[in-house]
Amino acid sequence: MTAQAESVPETTDHLVEVLKALANPIRLQVLGWLREPDRHFPPENAIADQNEVGVCVSHLQAKLGLAQSTVSAYLALLQRAGLVESTRVGKWTHYRRDERRIAQLVDLLGRSI
Repeated sequence: MTAQAESVPETTDHLVEVLKALANPIRLQVLGWLREPDRHFPPENAIADQNEVGVCVSHLQAKLGLAQSTVSAYLALLQRAGLVESTRVGKWTHYRRDERRIAQLVDLLGRSI
């Protein structure tokens, strides 16, 4: 078996993980909001630059109207899939899209199906 053939299951497994993360309408909506954070979250309420650092999880929770544990679980799944990255600012965690990884995943998806 070639090295390329050996890497296929990892690629396939990762794509399945990403597609599962995207299969939830709320997680998909969060990714959309994070594309243009200043449009969806008032910048004057942010404690850090939303475009550089990301959106505070408490602001996401307030906008979604869901329990903190649910929002955290959704964001953890998006992070494991490589779609978002987190940054701590004091005691708050901020999330932003990982545009480089998203572009790589789109490319991988295009080559895989």
